[in-house]
Amino acid sequence: MVATKQIKRALVSVYYKEGLDHIIRKLHEEDVRFISTGGTQSFIESLGIPCEAVEDLTGYPSILGGRVKTLHPKVFGGILARRENSQDRDQLDQYEIPEIDLVIVDLYPFEETVASGAEDQAIIEKIDIGGISLIRAAAKNYKDVIIVASKAQYQPLMNLLQEKGAVSTQEERRWFAKEAFAVSSGYDSAIFNYFDGGEGSAFRAAATGPMPLRYGENPHQAAKFYGNFGEVFDRLHGKEISYNNLLDIDAAVSLIDEFEELTFAILKHNNACGIASRPTVEEAWKDALAGDPVSAFGGILIANTTLTAAAAEEINKIFFEVIIAPAYEDEALEILKQKKNRIILLRKDTEMAKMQFRALLNGVLRQEKDLSIQTEDDLIAMTDKAPTRMQIEDLLFANKIVKHSKSNAITLVKNKQLCAGGIGQTSRVDSLRQAIDKARSFDFNLKGAVMASDAFFPFPDCVEIAADAGIEAVIQPGGSVNDKLSVDFCNERGIAMVKTGVRHFKH
Repeated sequence: MVATKQIKRALVSVYYKEGLDHIIRKLHEEDVRFISTGGTQSFIESLGIPCEAVEDLTGYPSILGGRVKTLHPKVFGGILARRENSQDRDQLDQYEIPEIDLVIVDLYPFEETVASGAEDQAIIEKIDIGGISLIRAAAKNYKDVIIVASKAQYQPLMNLLQEKGAVSTQEERRWFAKEAFAVSSGYDSAIFNYFDGGEGSAFRAAATGPMPLRYGENPHQAAKFYGNFGEVFDRLHGKEISYNNLLDIDAAVSLIDEFEELTFAILKHNNACGIASRPTVEEAWKDALAGDPVSAFGGILIANTTLTAAAAEEINKIFFEVIIAPAYEDEALEILKQKKNRIILLRKDTEMAKMQFRALLNGVLRQEKDLSIQTEDDLIAMTDKAPTRMQIEDLLFANKIVKHSKSNAITLVKNKQLCAGGIGQTSRVDSLRQAIDKARSFDFNLKGAVMASDAFFPFPDCVEIAADAGIEAVIQPGGSVNDKLSVDFCNERGIAMVKTGVRHFKH
């Protein structure tokens, strides 16, 4: 049996009033009576609709600077009373408590106040008490009451009213209750994280969404993204995004943000297969593609500058999954949109998360993102020979790439262009050999190139192989008990080596 309930009386007390007028008018057409507080009462009355003040219902005024308004048995009794429970109904009659069938309430903007940089006391005052209590009470009693806990539920409520009038089924009320608990749990998580101050004494996270994805890591796996993708990108064209697309997009953004110069990068499976910094986007694309034109097929492309029509003409010659840029020339978009499934993203200026989470075993890993960026001032000479000005620029360039490559990782760079990377090998020697072989397969002359390693060299074998390939400068974290073996070899061969003291493992 479908348990339908009629809305006869609504309690409305909201911070955000945009879009509320249509709902109030529709409820009034359905002969629903209103109870409200302060500004919301004035808002309803300004629409020419009568509204009872909570103070008149409870017999108590708003007190303690507005901290206590609705916290009263005559309010919560009307919400929590079980309509089919005779004892509850008798008590409603005994204490003259009216039934409340709909609660429309939202919460003080706690997260927005924290983000604004407000002082602690201003933030504390934005911890909602009455609103969160009303939400929990109405959601708990969803068998009799509809709860609308944020403006995001205004439209679903309006759709219900337009379709059925002031009547709802239990299934519909349970849906609104579920949405309400999502609001309240997220709100409490934000408050806890503020008080926790980054200590990580417990793991509490809440995200909006979800955004459905085409599929998970493989087509037989379902997946969703929880977060506001639209805050970071406008999707201008193309098919729905997949789980793997998102991983590559995240890797691409993290990599490109290391570079201030005009740079173009191509990624495949979260690793750079081509990247170059050049005076123009056309040149940067050409030299990034030259790094590995084979792996670029089906890759993720990203630039930190406007995509021109001239660049788009060249880019359009290959198959790729996603392209990302902060701006596009109109003609460039026309060219890139020629393939209907190609995903085109316009990146917005948004602050990215500084923490990372990963589910494993029966828990969650939490760590700070690797936001360490080494500069020339961080370089410590290890060898007699110092790197040249151009080598220093290439070493820093290579170090940024290796930081974003799967360990064990080696990158070879020349003239701010990735010649090749050796990634994801169980041996650093294998990674180096992989990089050298790949660079040679695409006709790169490694004479004068530089090498970056994401971790120290436990033995001199890597610098020995690199020297034979023509590498003339090396950057590494340092810290091995055998550092001297690698340094001595470099001194013998006239190779400049610097260390950063910072390891960049990536799994």
